[in-house]
Amino acid sequence: MLYSAFIFGLISSLHCIGMCGPIAMMLPVDRQNEAKKVIQIITYHLGRLAAYATIGLIFGLLGRGFFLAGLQQKMSIFIGLAMIAIVLTPEKVFSKYNFSKPVYKIISWVKSSLGNQFKDRSYKSLFTIGLLNGFLPCGMVYVALFGAIAMQSASLGVLYMLLFGLGTIPLMTVVVYVNSLIKLPFRNKIQKAIPYVAVIIGALFILRGLGLGIPYISPSNMSLFVQSTPNCH
Repeated sequence: MLYSAFIFGLISSLHCIGMCGPIAMMLPVDRQNEAKKVIQIITYHLGRLAAYATIGLIFGLLGRGFFLAGLQQKMSIFIGLAMIAIVLTPEKVFSKYNFSKPVYKIISWVKSSLGNQFKDRSYKSLFTIGLLNGFLPCGMVYVALFGAIAMQSASLGVLYMLLFGLGTIPLMTVVVYVNSLIKLPFRNKIQKAIPYVAVIIGALFILRGLGLGIPYISPSNMSLFVQSTPNCH
């Protein structure tokens, strides 16, 4: 299931361009020194990956709790259904509710701090921009977090989110260099493909939880997360 994180990150990066693209375009990178610019962009991405790894750790620990409680298979089915429900629900339905209200002050602080970092071209500032960028509310990240919860350990939760973040890097890097390369019609076509990808990933999580005995896709109940036969050698 880990491979699905990278694929989803790659596809959903078109959504990232719309939401976080302006941040990438305004990065205080050196426009004259190409080598330095590359290192600065990498530093920014490392900040984003650090944010994704942090939240992956938190939600991976949550998933670990479900695993120890023997609820991991049911949780995998629930998460798959939740992924599908979220992407199929019209956006106007979610717009009726302010899900960010309970953490509005935190989000405001993140945005304010993010704005202040653009005044500095240091590597520390670029890393901080990426870090704060990674913590901004994002529907695609929320969907990816469902995948992190479905993992059976904190380390796999971290790895799942890191792979998701790595999937977003190619197009987010392109935006820094050529922000006009991704034309709106093409972006709209990819945006329409995102729900289909999320539904496929959700279906994989459902199959995984059902334990149908399909190797790699839906292992049997006993071998979902551990070896079906103990290795005593």
